[in-house]
Amino acid sequence: MDETFTGEGFVTASISFVGFVDKLGLEGLLTLKSDDGREFPIRAFSGEVARHILRFREGDKNTIPTIYNLIEEISALQDLLLVEVRIYRNGPVLRSNLYFKTRKEIITLRNYRASDSIALAAFFDVPIKVRKNLFEETIEQ
Repeated sequence: MDETFTGEGFVTASISFVGFVDKLGLEGLLTLKSDDGREFPIRAFSGEVARHILRFREGDKNTIPTIYNLIEEISALQDLLLVEVRIYRNGPVLRSNLYFKTRKEIITLRNYRASDSIALAAFFDVPIKVRKNLFEETIEQ
């Protein structure tokens, strides 16, 4: 990837677990795992998003039309390619930036919900980068 995506202060992570906090599946839970094995749990997002992430990881991206399909269609029509998602803390909540590549430039969409961006990363099979200090905060707690 070019210099735009070196992202000092971020580490690459993958989704290592997706599940639910409650028996009804109303609240989602997932774990991001860094390349060196550190884990960062995320919860307090909708069970519906968790179900989408599970389906996308299994390769099922088309059986249920979703907002993610809409973004895929808009991206195809406008010649955009999602190339990376970055997760960070903004006050008490997790947020994210999405990086789309065009033929001429990188477009950055800022301050979106982390869970939605992780679902997009799962849908498009793109890297998830997480601010290093989030893994360090987990260890300190």
